[in-house]
Amino acid sequence: MTAFYPLDPETLSIPQQRAKEIGATLAAEYQAQAPYHYTSVDNFLPLEVLEKVRAEVMALPDQDPEFSSGNEKLKTSYNPDRLPPYTRSVFQALNARPFIQFLENMSGIKGLIPDPYFMGGGIHRINTTGFLDIHADFNHHSIMNLERRLNVLIYLNPDWQEDYGGSFEIWTNDMSEKVEGFVPIMNRMCCFSTGNNTMHGNPEPVNHPDGQPRLSIALYYYTATWEEGRTAQSTVFKRRPGSEDARSYEGTLRVVRDVVPPVLYRKTNNLIRKLRGVDRAK
Repeated sequence: MTAFYPLDPETLSIPQQRAKEIGATLAAEYQAQAPYHYTSVDNFLPLEVLEKVRAEVMALPDQDPEFSSGNEKLKTSYNPDRLPPYTRSVFQALNARPFIQFLENMSGIKGLIPDPYFMGGGIHRINTTGFLDIHADFNHHSIMNLERRLNVLIYLNPDWQEDYGGSFEIWTNDMSEKVEGFVPIMNRMCCFSTGNNTMHGNPEPVNHPDGQPRLSIALYYYTATWEEGRTAQSTVFKRRPGSEDARSYEGTLRVVRDVVPPVLYRKTNNLIRKLRGVDRAK
């Protein structure tokens, strides 16, 4: 079966015009989605590309999870600069001009800029019992002073089933409704536009019967539209109704930061962080 985005498995290249044409086929559907723009495409890349990536990733030595809190657990990120050669080249191909043009034609967002630092991106691994609660992402690339606009996720999990957990979920901003969920099966690509209120995550704990981790490729794209004086947002978590999701104070911090003087905000920030530490210890 021909891949939707047919990179050459050896050169990892694709003609620019072809990439633009493929992106255009998704434009109407992508830009019509609510509560924010998103899409999911199966059989996205040639399977042999992702099989090589998975093999390289699974051979990496274990490392301690980077994130452990009430809102995220057992998540590890591998920066592409430290990944084996073929996987590193795949990331470079997904930051190259043809893929950028694919994304621009699909999303309608012009002037997309890839992240050479892969801030927050790379290979994401979530081990058994791990999860990532529903959230909106950070919106500012502090090094390049850019506005975050798109997330691309490509999954690396053969024969994954919904009851293994880890499905990617899209929610309304007021958390009244789960709009859609996507099982993280091998070679499924999910892309969505990001903003202050684009709520998403994989809150159901990973529970593969053989203890396999949930693996994904994650890339973020930006535009040079960050305005001076705008306040950057860190990751903001929200609780699902009727769930036991942990409380998060980032949303409170965002409101407080916007309405109080800087000195008072710093004092409030310190108090809230102390309370968060108490919550995590429970």
